[in-house]
Amino acid sequence: MANNTGTSPGVAEMLRGYSIEVNPRQRKAVDAALERLGRGTEVFLSWIPGTDPMDAIEPAARLRGAGLLPVPHIGARHLESAAQLAELAARLAGESGVDRILVVGGDRATPAGPYDSSLAVMQTGIFQKAGIIRMAIAGFPEGNPNISERALDEALAARVSFARQHGIVLTMVTQFAFAAKPIVEYLQRLRARGFDLPVQVGLAGPAGLITLARYAVRCGIGNSLHVLSEHPSFAKLLTEKGPEPIIREIAAAGSGGAWPLGIAGLHFYVFGGFDKTLDWISTVRQNTASAYR
Repeated sequence: MANNTGTSPGVAEMLRGYSIEVNPRQRKAVDAALERLGRGTEVFLSWIPGTDPMDAIEPAARLRGAGLLPVPHIGARHLESAAQLAELAARLAGESGVDRILVVGGDRATPAGPYDSSLAVMQTGIFQKAGIIRMAIAGFPEGNPNISERALDEALAARVSFARQHGIVLTMVTQFAFAAKPIVEYLQRLRARGFDLPVQVGLAGPAGLITLARYAVRCGIGNSLHVLSEHPSFAKLLTEKGPEPIIREIAAAGSGGAWPLGIAGLHFYVFGGFDKTLDWISTVRQNTASAYR
């Protein structure tokens, strides 16, 4: 049967495996994850600056107990001391059963403690000693307003090299974007430079235009913000249909198959709400299934 929904098989296939982010302090979101996500789904637990990183311990344990895979954020510049890092690693591994983390530098001008980068945290070996050797790092398709492209490239090379030398299973999760082009070009550049680590492409779940624009400004993704402001019709499509148009373009960038350019999956930032994002994913899947019956 012809596909009359406008949803390509590539989009549906790429939605078969995804990760999603929740705030561990929002109990309703954690409860929804427990109720609605399939076993084996990675659930990233954000660390909001100014909050206690130990807040992730109990939610991570609940998620792990339900067969989900909690991935706590570790913000290097937000860590206050080596003792805090050691306690956090021990409790995540011991009490919560965590076996993977996302290590980021942290958007902070002056570090709160001894760590100024994700590499510095990796180099302590503290997480490795706790048995956590699966680590994700951040990727920036549109760059980082606080870091030069050269510095970003050098930092990535250093982390990839360190991971290979010390048995760390390294993956990347990218910052979200509102256009496919910067994502595709970024992945092409990574592969051309020989970086073969798996990449989860970050996308904003469906949300209102003002909400999306606010997060775009906060995260410094200027090119994507231009897409929203200069192309009202696309902005309307994005807010009404979620990131489906972006996913379709990314899927079409490959030479075949649903996973072009070494993409390992999609990662959703739920600015419009956890349930709203899951409802959107469910709707896309159902529409595609009915179109091909």
